[in-house]
Amino acid sequence: MHKPPDDSPFSRGLRRLIVVVLTGVMAGLTGLALATLLHTLQHLAYGYDLGTIFSGESFLDGVSTATPARRVAVLAVCGVVAGAGWWAVYRFGRPLVSIAKAVHGPQPRMPLVTTVCHALLQIVTVALGSPLGREVAPREIAAALAGALSERAGLTLEETRVMVACGAGAGLAAVYNVPLSGACFVLEGLLATFGWRALVPAVATSVIAALVARTGLGNLPQYAVPHYAATASLMSWAALAGPVFGAAAFAFGKLTASARAKAPRDWRLAVLCILNFAFIGLLAVRFPQLLGNGKGPAQAGFDGTIAAGMAAVLLVLRVLITWTSLRAGAGGGLLTPALCNGALLAIVLGAAWSAFWPGTPLGAFAVTGAAAFLATSMRVPLTAVLLVFEFTEPAQSFLVPVMIAVAGSVAASEAMRRAMAAREKSLLPGGQRDGVKA
Repeated sequence: MHKPPDDSPFSRGLRRLIVVVLTGVMAGLTGLALATLLHTLQHLAYGYDLGTIFSGESFLDGVSTATPARRVAVLAVCGVVAGAGWWAVYRFGRPLVSIAKAVHGPQPRMPLVTTVCHALLQIVTVALGSPLGREVAPREIAAALAGALSERAGLTLEETRVMVACGAGAGLAAVYNVPLSGACFVLEGLLATFGWRALVPAVATSVIAALVARTGLGNLPQYAVPHYAATASLMSWAALAGPVFGAAAFAFGKLTASARAKAPRDWRLAVLCILNFAFIGLLAVRFPQLLGNGKGPAQAGFDGTIAAGMAAVLLVLRVLITWTSLRAGAGGGLLTPALCNGALLAIVLGAAWSAFWPGTPLGAFAVTGAAAFLATSMRVPLTAVLLVFEFTEPAQSFLVPVMIAVAGSVAASEAMRRAMAAREKSLLPGGQRDGVKA
C-alpha cells in the first residue's frame, strides 16, 4: 500500500523550507537565463559587440550605431514574432492565469507551458525593440514554478498562494538585482500583509534569487547615478510637482489598462502587431531612444544629459508607442516604461523650475520624479521607493525629496481615483444619468 506522507509539524516545516529555498534558486536561475537571452538577442539583432553582453556598451549605444535600415528591419521581424507568437499562445495554449489571479483566486495553479511561452515572447520582443518592460516574464515563470513545486510538496492552499507570490517577487529580485524591492513587492503589492508567515519566505526567496542571479549578472546597480544633494530647491519642487506626477501616472495607468482590455486575441492581433512595430521602426529612424523598455532614456535622464525639449518629445512618443503596442496585443510589463516616463517628465518640469530657482542638477529631478511616477503607476509606493533606491543607490539623504514627491503623487492619484469612483456611483441603475444614456 502507498504510505501517506508524514504530516508531523517537523515534516511540514521541512517541506516548506525546501520549497522556499528551491523557489529562490529557481527564480534566480530563471532571471539569469532570461537576462542572458535578452542581452544576447539584443546584440545579435543590432550587430554590436557580443563581448559586452553583461557590461560595457548599452542597448541605446547599440541601436544608435545600427543603421536606420537595420532598425526598421529588426522591428518588422519583431512585429511578425509578436503577432504570430501571441496569436498562437491564445489560439492553442491553455488560458493564461495572471499572478494576481493565482494569488487571490480559488486556484493558484498557472499553466506552466503557456506561461513560459508567454514570458519568452516578452523577452524576445523587448530584445528586438518593443517599448514594453521585461520584468513580468521572470515573475510569471518563477511564480508558475513555485506553484507547481508547492503542490508537489503538499503545501496547503494558503501556503501555495504565498509561495506563488514569493516566486513572483523573487523573479523581480533576480532580474534587476533588487532583493529588498522583490520582498516588498510580495508583501505590499501581492499579499497585502507584513505578517511573519509571508515576510520570512518573501525575504528569503528574494535574497536567494538575487544571490544566484549575481553569479552571472554581477552585483552592479541598474543605473549609474551621481550622489545628488537633497537641496532646498529640490525639496520645494518635489512638494509642488508630486501631485502633477500623480495625475500623469494615474492617466497613464487608465490609458494602458484600457489598451490591454481592448486588445484583440484573434487574427487581428497578428496584423496589428506587424503594423505597430513597423510604425515604431520608422519612428526609430529618427529617434533610436524609443527602442527597448526605456532604460536608455531613463539613464540619460538620471545623468542629466538629455535636454528638456528632447525629453518632452520622447515622453509623448513613448506614451504613444506603449499604448499602441498594448492595444495591438503585445505583452510586457510597465515598470521600466513608467520609470522612464517619470524621469522624462521630471526633466521637463525640472528645467522649468531651474529657470526660477537654479542650482539643482536635472538628474536629481529625474530620479525624484521617476520614483513619484512609479509609485502611482504601480500602486505600490513603498516598493517604488525601494526600487529607485536599489536601481540608483543615491545618498541616504536623497530619501527626503523622494518621499515628499511620492507622498504628493499618491495623494493626488488616490483623490482622482475616489472622485472617479464617486462619479460612477452617481450613475443611476441601467447606466442612465439625468435621463441620458451614459
